[in-house]
Amino acid sequence: MVGRNWRVKRQFWGRWQKRLSTRYGPWALVTGASSGIGREMVLRLAEAGINLVLIARSQTVLEQMTVALTSQHGIEVRVFVLDLSLEAGVETLVAATQDLDIGLLVAAPGFGTSGLFLNSLLEQEMEMLNVNCRSLLGLIWHFGQRFAMRGRGGMVLMSSIVGFQGMPFAAHYAATKAYVQALAEALYVELAPMGIDVLAAAPGPTHSGFATRAGMQMGMALKPEDIALPILNALGRRSMSLPGVLSKLLTYSLVPLPRWARVRIMGEVMGSMTKHQRGMIADLAEVE
Repeated sequence: MVGRNWRVKRQFWGRWQKRLSTRYGPWALVTGASSGIGREMVLRLAEAGINLVLIARSQTVLEQMTVALTSQHGIEVRVFVLDLSLEAGVETLVAATQDLDIGLLVAAPGFGTSGLFLNSLLEQEMEMLNVNCRSLLGLIWHFGQRFAMRGRGGMVLMSSIVGFQGMPFAAHYAATKAYVQALAEALYVELAPMGIDVLAAAPGPTHSGFATRAGMQMGMALKPEDIALPILNALGRRSMSLPGVLSKLLTYSLVPLPRWARVRIMGEVMGSMTKHQRGMIADLAEVE
């Protein structure tokens, strides 16, 4: 029985890899490639034999990944150390990849903020808006043009379950993910006749390093390695993926409730994850 299960699993994996490579190869471009969900997506794509363009801000990590990927999978890898919060980032990337037959865009930047909105730094919030929305829009437009000309392609856009309603204590982050979700849902329909598959991937809380940067304290959460494959497997089959049991549980349990109630409940959840921030602010006020 064990041998049979192993053979079935190997056959499934082989078919999945062939489908991915045939429809979206020979090159894929991944933003946010150095850590978390983006890194896991890179590993799965490399296993399918797809050449990779990796974008992140950590040159050392990208160089280490390049050595490992080329030696283990025999693929080609190009890396670009870019800050997509800067306006010139997308244009630089588009120009530098003109010679590559890219068929898949995976937009997985891990940028978020949390806490009381009025205590946030406007500069940081604008940076997040640029990464999560403005640069994403540019990437979708430019590579969508390429995919339409070649008659096939795919886009994986990282939404989140927080984008399905307002999210107190992560108000602006949730708003950026609502933008991604709405855009992906519309483009799924609009681009399908051109042979372009679009997927909104909406995971729940994930241990990916994102929480630390966003100033959040998470308890139960998903692992990036457990959700990358379900996301890629959903591409070309449906418009949205809720990878992992936790994502589905948190989303579907709120579906019957009115929107105002969902906002309140999600506010309670995020409030508990950012309570330490408000405690720090209170401590500082007492000192002053």
